[in-house]
Amino acid sequence: MMVIIINSRYMHSRISVFRLCFLFFCFIIFASSAFARLQSEVEAFRLRPVPDSIFTLMQGRSYPQGCMVKRSDLRYVEVLHYDAQGRVKRGELVCHRSIAADLVSIFRELYKARYPIESMRLIDRYGADDERSMTANNTSAFNYRHIAGTSRLSNHSWGRAIDVNPLYNPLVARGGAVVQPRAGRRWANRSRKSPYRIVQGDLLYRLFRQHGFSWGGSWKKRKDYQHFEK
Repeated sequence: MMVIIINSRYMHSRISVFRLCFLFFCFIIFASSAFARLQSEVEAFRLRPVPDSIFTLMQGRSYPQGCMVKRSDLRYVEVLHYDAQGRVKRGELVCHRSIAADLVSIFRELYKARYPIESMRLIDRYGADDERSMTANNTSAFNYRHIAGTSRLSNHSWGRAIDVNPLYNPLVARGGAVVQPRAGRRWANRSRKSPYRIVQGDLLYRLFRQHGFSWGGSWKKRKDYQHFEK
């Protein structure tokens, strides 16, 4: 009987040790996976000088001949973002180096909060056509161009402005006679709800304001709800 009891206790001890080892192994696997995921997300939010491949794409498009902005003053920004369906997407844009760190910080916080951004691709992938990019609800920054209908350069020309979810946050001018993009006319009615709509006081608005940006939705003569500049 004594032998049976000793063996029983011995077996129970071995099982307990096995369980502890198994749990420890599971913890290591989980921790390693979590660390790798965190490291991957950290690396996904970055800024760097404009790579040759990107600059080649920009030339003749957002960076036309005669562009007065130095390439060395621009930065290529990469982030992660969620869309309204909860899908994670990789985003990219070019901006002035003076706001690049701001944008990385802002979009990191938006990602953590799962704030929806539908698309963030270089405007060059739309031929640097602002109307096409806005109609696709594409978020973008640098584009050396004039303000529509004028001979004045836009702040986008210097890379110090960004348009976010532009289809649902159009520019509205002349009492509503002018809406850009044209496909966004129904969203000129700001009472119309959308997960991509920007409103004063929401997270995106607060983050941009905290980083010193002004919002086009606060302008008096015209409203540019998609637009933040610094």
